Amino acid sequence: MSRVVRFYSLGGPEVLRLEEREIPKPGAGEVLIKVEAIGLNRADVMFRTGRYLEKATFPSQMGFEGSGTVLATGPGVESFRAGDAVGVMPGFDLSKYGTYADHAVIPQAYVLPQPQGLTSVQAAGLWMAYLTAYGGLIEAGRLMAGDWVVISAASSSVGLAAIQIARQAGARPIATTLTSAKRDALMEAGAYAVIATQEESLEQRLQELTGGMLNCAFDAVGGPQVVSLAEAMAPRGCIVVHGALSPEDTPFPLKLALKKSLTFRGYVYTEVTKNTDCLARAQAFIAQGIASGTLRPYIDRTFSLDKVIDAHRYLESNQQFGKVVLTT
Repeated sequence: MSRVVRFYSLGGPEVLRLEEREIPKPGAGEVLIKVEAIGLNRADVMFRTGRYLEKATFPSQMGFEGSGTVLATGPGVESFRAGDAVGVMPGFDLSKYGTYADHAVIPQAYVLPQPQGLTSVQAAGLWMAYLTAYGGLIEAGRLMAGDWVVISAASSSVGLAAIQIARQAGARPIATTLTSAKRDALMEAGAYAVIATQEESLEQRLQELTGGMLNCAFDAVGGPQVVSLAEAMAPRGCIVVHGALSPEDTPFPLKLALKKSLTFRGYVYTEVTKNTDCLARAQAFIAQGIASGTLRPYIDRTFSLDKVIDAHRYLESNQQFGKVVLTT
């Protein structure tokens, strides 16, 4: 038998149920993985509560990513064989193929070799964060060496990955966070500076730090603060919005965009995962960073799979610095 987490209605962490099932069998083009660790994401909470782009089909599984070992492959799978250490990247049907389980069947298109030099727990927190940050900064944001870039919600796993990726690209990352409580940790993580948005003026501090030469913004928040970002941007700068943590509407700063020839765009990780060439570039960049030690997932805390409700409550507390991981 094998355990799996499902939910049958939208709601709080208590809707999650740990159930038993037969070990699933892979179909055509699918890979059966013995899951060792599962990376949690803010998007998990959004999916569970009905606020994510993809909507749950009940009974629904969940989980965007994980790491483990291949147990079996279905017809047509040639890239993997039993015993391979692999990771799962996001992009599949969450309701059908979630990773919150002892065993997960995943379409081979979303299975990647596990990079050497990472533990299974670290590998579980790799692909969602680093593919999102790579695509948003390097592909969409056109980040170059010497550029100034501001990264919002910087203590999240995506934010920390973005700081590391910006550093690897030779750029200068400025981290934003709500309060100064995580300032020292963000500086140690590689930020050039930290702005506590509940305690300081975002626009004023960006102007002071960059002299109006902010080249890129990688924003997980949206809402009214995008106007402050636009005010601080250099001519022909790029604002990449990849999240909507703000409960308020996000205005489009048209006059500033026209005045400065700004690019303002939404971004989702599937721009990388569904583009073969882009995914190959991302994998090469990430592999180089792991090999050199530049890129390394921050793991805040681990929970066993049977403590999934506690893990989601902790995830929603926003106390974490980096990734929350479930282990089987």
